[in-house]
Amino acid sequence: MENIQIEIINTSRNPLPSYATEGSAGMDIRANLEEPVILNPLERQLIPTGLFIALPGQMEAQVRPRSGLATKQGITCLNTPGTIDSDYRGEIKVLLINLSNEAQQINNNDRIAQLVFARVEKASLILVQQLNITERGSGGFGHTGKQ
Repeated sequence: MENIQIEIINTSRNPLPSYATEGSAGMDIRANLEEPVILNPLERQLIPTGLFIALPGQMEAQVRPRSGLATKQGITCLNTPGTIDSDYRGEIKVLLINLSNEAQQINNNDRIAQLVFARVEKASLILVQQLNITERGSGGFGHTGKQ
């Protein structure tokens, strides 16, 4: 696995994002809050992290939910995975939603999401009149499922 260097500014009092284990795909990122945020059922809020990054070209950072937060508190990320483009220099913020039936509290330094770094390719679209035929064809959602 290649180790890519990413420039980061951390304006929070929290530690830098890090991998929880050697095999982790995502780095945990934390809430940067002056006071706790209460998320009521089905409420969503943009949570700041105090982090700013400069990605190399042909890279993206994907903001993804943390499974523990979803399982234990019913909190997940909207717009998942959220993409941070290589030319974005603003603060990383995480759009959280509470899918539980109870109000949930987010505190400063809580691990709220994870960042996964990935390479991206640019595509050129070619306008055609017909696509090649495949076994699946135009079958949609669930088309290859149970018979």
